[in-house]
Amino acid sequence: MQKTEIEDDAVTSADTPADTPADTHVETRPEEQAATQQTQTLQVNDDKKSDPATETTTATPDTRATDPDPAPASEPVPEPDPAPESETAGPETADVDAAQADTPEPVAPAESAGGQQTEPEPAESEPEEPARPKAPQIPFSTFDLQPTLARAIAEMGFEYCTPIQAQSLRYTLRGYDVTGKAQTGTGKTAAFLITIINDLLKNPIQERRYVGEPRAIVLAPTRELAIQIASDAELLCKHSDLHVVTLVGGEDYQKQLRLVDKRPVDIVVATPGRLIDFLQNEQLYLGIVEVLVIDEADRMLDMGFIPQVRNIVARTPHKDCRQTLLFSATFTPEIIELTSRWAMDPVTIEIEPERVATDTIEQIVYLVTTEDKYKLLYNLIGLQGSEKVIVFNNRRDQVRKLADSLHRNGVSCGLLSGEVAQKKRVQTLEAFRDGTIKVLVATDVAGRGLHIDDVTHVINYSLPEEAEDYVHRIGRTGRAGSLGTSISFACEEDSFLLPNIEAKLGHKLPCVYPDPMLLKEPPPFSKPSHFKDESKPASRGGRTGKPGGAKPRPRR
Repeated sequence: MQKTEIEDDAVTSADTPADTPADTHVETRPEEQAATQQTQTLQVNDDKKSDPATETTTATPDTRATDPDPAPASEPVPEPDPAPESETAGPETADVDAAQADTPEPVAPAESAGGQQTEPEPAESEPEEPARPKAPQIPFSTFDLQPTLARAIAEMGFEYCTPIQAQSLRYTLRGYDVTGKAQTGTGKTAAFLITIINDLLKNPIQERRYVGEPRAIVLAPTRELAIQIASDAELLCKHSDLHVVTLVGGEDYQKQLRLVDKRPVDIVVATPGRLIDFLQNEQLYLGIVEVLVIDEADRMLDMGFIPQVRNIVARTPHKDCRQTLLFSATFTPEIIELTSRWAMDPVTIEIEPERVATDTIEQIVYLVTTEDKYKLLYNLIGLQGSEKVIVFNNRRDQVRKLADSLHRNGVSCGLLSGEVAQKKRVQTLEAFRDGTIKVLVATDVAGRGLHIDDVTHVINYSLPEEAEDYVHRIGRTGRAGSLGTSISFACEEDSFLLPNIEAKLGHKLPCVYPDPMLLKEPPPFSKPSHFKDESKPASRGGRTGKPGGAKPRPRR
């Protein structure tokens, strides 16, 4: 990849849109007929930055499909593979089989949950579709990866690419900017990390380097996601001397600064706010950044981080002097506009799942009153098989109260929300991962980007207001081919949200009334209260009295 120095006007021109943006578009959508084949149109000129590629391909993400013969990353000038001519006049074309998977049988409620199933209506049953051919799997060995990186990938147990990896690596390893649309859990983190690490190893800097000058920046919207990305990067860099640093808010600033100053940093994984702190204190310089990654761009937009991201991008080299990779679960007009500003003729890759929710997740909805929800939750957690459970609620105060009630009832649980200090959040996640605690009660801050193995159940104590959040919540279970169960409570306050969720899923959810045994009264509280509101200032001491005897001081 050609590396150039930052131009004098990088700060003012980094956000300037291209005069004539022409994006390459790759759409991946399921097909309804077994024999249907889609035409893949591929047009790639010699110059990446001046004349973008144009491609349309169809595949199903469940089967890991892509071009079986990607161009090696070592080619000085990226060229497309030769393709047979089609009957359509115009650009070069190639026929690609649509990757299609078997449609699963409708999911029935779990017997162990103790619910009373409603009788299914024969009219709603869908006819079985004939078997569909599966697309060939693309191994990582197909790509021209550096030996130390290929060794790390093999040791992590990864042999074949997921769809987003296969479709994006064929371009990113050759220096193209990419805008990818894919859901959480599709492997996009590995896609951009492999791109970064391979590029840095392939193009080492020979001259003297200075501390605080990273070669690659990865921006993530939440601290948990940034820590997870950095952890994956460390594993992929284990056989190289690349230096990875994590910069997130809520942790010791001086400790992070010592890591930056320890030796020249190669990859910085950061949340926007903490990275801005380092930039304003002149402890990081982004003038030699070669690769910029913006992950969960739609989440950045929702959380109001885009002004900070603009500030960061403006400090990097101009977009024609760096590689920009942007990933998002959705493509809104705002995301498309940001892409045109920050990326140079990006290849657009869309991975649309055949089913929004994976087939390894059994979904059930309990129709319950508000006053019976806690009874149902307590009894469900006590059922055999409920070994690692995530309980979602919508607000911080609701999550805190729910976690405290479970703790006082003797349930080993942890709390994860925005009001919890970062150090404690990390400790809670580690305790949940290693099985020290059984139940994690969380807001949607844990709905995206967290990779926790063997989660047996996800319980939506309150239905999310956005259907997209439902998909991300239940995606915490049933990962990597394992089976999982999603249980949702629908009460008189939020049952009206079900139609939107079902429309998002593309099918009806089984709704049942809970078995009377699941509505038994929990035992009396046996432990004192444990989870406090950490957003309030701590008490400075003073006179003490009986509980509730004095009113708290008003917050100023």
